[in-house]
Amino acid sequence: MTLFPARSLIVSCQAGAASALRGPEPMALMAREAAAGGAAGIRANGPADVAAIRAAVDLPIIGIHKLGDPAGVFITPTAAAAAEVVRAGATLVALDGTLRPRPDGVPLAALISVIHADLGVPVMADVDTYEAGVAAREAGADLVASTLSGYTGGGPVPDGPDLDLVARLASTLDCPVVAEGRYATPEQVRAALDAGAHAVVVGTAITNPAAITRHFLRATA
Repeated sequence: MTLFPARSLIVSCQAGAASALRGPEPMALMAREAAAGGAAGIRANGPADVAAIRAAVDLPIIGIHKLGDPAGVFITPTAAAAAEVVRAGATLVALDGTLRPRPDGVPLAALISVIHADLGVPVMADVDTYEAGVAAREAGADLVASTLSGYTGGGPVPDGPDLDLVARLASTLDCPVVAEGRYATPEQVRAALDAGAHAVVVGTAITNPAAITRHFLRATA
């Protein structure tokens, strides 16, 4: 089950707390530019940004709602968080699909069931490991994404994307696998698609001017 054509590029339009671009209007403009460039969908955080982007573009929106402790389960942790972004215009909901304890104690399968039944939208599980991906699919996730690989173990975050996880999930699961997390070049996007990803989400390398500037500044050292 998917809303995106095979071999799609999805652009994540999010801005951190310190970014001058933070806010619904800048993110809507960013989404319009991504759509003009050919993006097949947008990933956005929070009901205000989702609503502004929905008014600006006619593309599927992966809605997330980051709440709580960033060191734990904070990507759309509850059904209430999911409902807010769906009401704002999200086409599907992405949520933390790791095996970590959930803040409200509701099992992942129960949360996905509520989203399906009450909100009527597909669910994408952001996972960190192969085992979490398999468990998320068994819990009812419609899509599984490698978004959290490298971010939950407590160690240094790897430089590049986890292509091995994408390939392993794609070879096993009977649902679309989405590659996400540290995709910075067209070559990496192509590698993920060749590994079996149905779509690839790119954020920082497209929508974070400060990070892009720092990347180019390395050449001046």
